[in-house]
Amino acid sequence: MLMKLSSLIHIRTGRSVVCFLSSLLLLPVLFLSAPLTAAAAPAAGGNSFQEEAEARKELPVQSNEWENWPAGPLIGAQAAIIMEANTGAILYEKNIHDQLYPASVTKILTALIAIENCPLDDIVTYSNEAVASIDWQTDSNIGIKPGEQITMEQSLYGLLVGSANEVGNAIGEHISGSMGAFVDLMNQRARELGCRDSHFVTTNGTFDENHYTSAYDLALIARAFFSNDLLCKMSDTANYTIPASATVSQEMNIHSKNQLYPGKTYAYEYLVGSKTGYTSEARQTLVSCAQKDGLKLICVILKEESPAQYTDTIELFNYGFSNFRAVNVSEADTRYAVGNNSFFESDSDVFGNSSPLLTINPSDIIVLPNTADYKDLESSLNYDDSAKGTAVKIDFTYNGTFVGSASIEMVPQKVTASDKTTKPSVAPGKVYYINIKLILIGVAIAVLVLFLIIYVISLIRNYSFGKRRKISLKRSKRRKTSTIDFDRYTKGPDGY
Repeated sequence: MLMKLSSLIHIRTGRSVVCFLSSLLLLPVLFLSAPLTAAAAPAAGGNSFQEEAEARKELPVQSNEWENWPAGPLIGAQAAIIMEANTGAILYEKNIHDQLYPASVTKILTALIAIENCPLDDIVTYSNEAVASIDWQTDSNIGIKPGEQITMEQSLYGLLVGSANEVGNAIGEHISGSMGAFVDLMNQRARELGCRDSHFVTTNGTFDENHYTSAYDLALIARAFFSNDLLCKMSDTANYTIPASATVSQEMNIHSKNQLYPGKTYAYEYLVGSKTGYTSEARQTLVSCAQKDGLKLICVILKEESPAQYTDTIELFNYGFSNFRAVNVSEADTRYAVGNNSFFESDSDVFGNSSPLLTINPSDIIVLPNTADYKDLESSLNYDDSAKGTAVKIDFTYNGTFVGSASIEMVPQKVTASDKTTKPSVAPGKVYYINIKLILIGVAIAVLVLFLIIYVISLIRNYSFGKRRKISLKRSKRRKTSTIDFDRYTKGPDGY
């Protein structure tokens, strides 16, 4: 219709009028279409992240392929894990060795190293480099100024509650002398914990292409982190205040954005502690711990979209608590019940009353699916020289999946007054392992050798006795013959 109108105008008024009118007619169209396109661009970009998260729900969950293992939920995170903290057993596994950006969940490693290496009442000075190296417009911070000082305990609250980036830098400088030296310590500590997919570059998780980790490695770090009661308390604190003082110019009120805490949108009843993380490259990350019915579960979520990092975590915690149970090995086991074997103890023996020499650690547990029985487990024995007082470690698997370990330990013996006056015959603190099977075999061989020796000696004696008897008989016969001949010779034929 526009083309027809233009043609008509061209016929009547000429080309110049046509161009002018055509421009007027097209301006509204251009005006309307331009803002619509601009408005649609952010929406499309925002939707693309959600669409990617939906697509990631189709990614395989490796633990769902394990034999007779409870099926876990399909979630939008790129990688996720549920690990039982007491045993190290993995209950849920999705791309747990993918190398991804952790964002601020890096700070659980920074806090762990800090509490392992520094007294809580140490005074931390915030240098200009530590404070000025962060982006105050986009980075999380507590608003502390260069030159101000707070304690290490206050710093850890600032790190874990406020997720403050400058605090991570200042802690690193305080412990190692520089941020770079502290990062080296982070990588060293990660290796000690068994991490194999990680490389840390910053103290706080700000984006760097070379700063990455995995769900598995974060679970190992979290296992150490949540074994510390104070770190659990700090990572379960929603609000904290650092008061003004002689070294701090103003009061700092710190608030956590974590929605798993009590009173928040996704509050979780059994939560022990949690740490959030976000950068535009890492997306949402979350490391959490919850405890219920003897199970202590660690959940790691990497690369998810908000608020699914919380709903994924809750769903995985509920999956773990609903489908698995803790089993005490010393109560359930009969194969390795050395404490009840008369070989190891006796109420009355040549040594008097004695107690068991070895016993299964009464606190050791394993984790079993609710559909499995203890008798379904396979086990293997391994010497564990790293654990003082431990003679043997028993590793348990269920259809090839590790479910926990138990240690067979030396039982401390009671020391009597006479024992105290007796000089010890072995080096103090050193564990000597005795292989009972080899001892029994040695005893059996010794008995056989002894019988063989006795038998040989008996043969020799019998042979010697028989030979001597024959010689004696011959000599006796000769004497008798000689006597008769002598009598005949001296007495004559008639005996005179």
